[in-house]
Amino acid sequence: MIFRAFAIVVLIAWPAGRAAADMRPQMADKIIIAHRGASGYLPEHTLAAKALAHGQGAHFIEQDVVLTRDDVPIVLHDIHLDTVSDVAARFPDRKRDDGRYYAIDFTLAEIRTLNVHERISLKTGEPVFPGRFPNGKGVFGIPTLAEELDLIQGLNASTKRIAGIYPEIKDPVFHRAEGKDISRIVIAMLADYGYRTKSDPVYLQSFDWHEVKRIRGELGYRGRLVQLLGENDWKIAPGIDFDYLKSAAGLAEIAATADGIGPWIGQVARAPEGGKPAATGLAAAAHGQGLEVHPYTFRADALPKYAASLDELLQLFLVDIGVDGIFTDFPDRGLAFLQSR
Repeated sequence: MIFRAFAIVVLIAWPAGRAAADMRPQMADKIIIAHRGASGYLPEHTLAAKALAHGQGAHFIEQDVVLTRDDVPIVLHDIHLDTVSDVAARFPDRKRDDGRYYAIDFTLAEIRTLNVHERISLKTGEPVFPGRFPNGKGVFGIPTLAEELDLIQGLNASTKRIAGIYPEIKDPVFHRAEGKDISRIVIAMLADYGYRTKSDPVYLQSFDWHEVKRIRGELGYRGRLVQLLGENDWKIAPGIDFDYLKSAAGLAEIAATADGIGPWIGQVARAPEGGKPAATGLAAAAHGQGLEVHPYTFRADALPKYAASLDELLQLFLVDIGVDGIFTDFPDRGLAFLQSR
């Protein structure tokens, strides 16, 4: 924890809230968020992927956070270990009745014995993105949130360039059912590292609207908050009506608590079969409420059918529609696009 006393100097120009839908930010105001690090090049959420993202110049670096059995926040995309590690081989008898291996069932010491690899499909055992870092190469571990914050703040100090953080509270309902208050634990750690207010380089995000309100109200968090948006049939946030949150009334309610939304790209732009893509109006409506818009996920190797290249997709979202930032597995390519404009 040697960098906890590091004084964070904010060099990022925070985008101001929008007074009207047509008041879009200049390109210099837009942010590139490294989605799980530079995950297009190295296994997601490893410290190596985060160091590369920082070196590539990402404005913010994302951390998905779950808890271990001994209440340690670790950086892992979801509550399961089996799609990104060798847990099934090392602990074959520790799966639950559904056949899955849950991080919350393992101590940090046990998780430290696991080797991380590119995300695989449980059905096929093959990599989800086959052209990325080859499985079987390298030795990677699952970091704690503290280890990652130390790394980022250390690189901020040595490079003299501030990269912000963008943690997500994962599945708070699940954690509460397991007797753990993940939001309280994570917010306390963020405060310990100097991430407390809207002037600090941090966005905190969650799909759970009830938890976002609790974070702002009951837990008293004063930093920037983002409400992630999914679809109701994804079943990723019990009891949350994403259709309502996307409505005018829902966006107004979000704006009373949070600073932005994180929709998936299909909620921001759509294209009829064989037709040209067009904005859905969600980004403009959110901007009309003063909300920032940071859609996910921009992948060069998983483009929508209507986009011939990543640059074409970035042109549509960052320029034509005017979103404020994007989550991408390829932060270097997002930054190159901004610099070219």
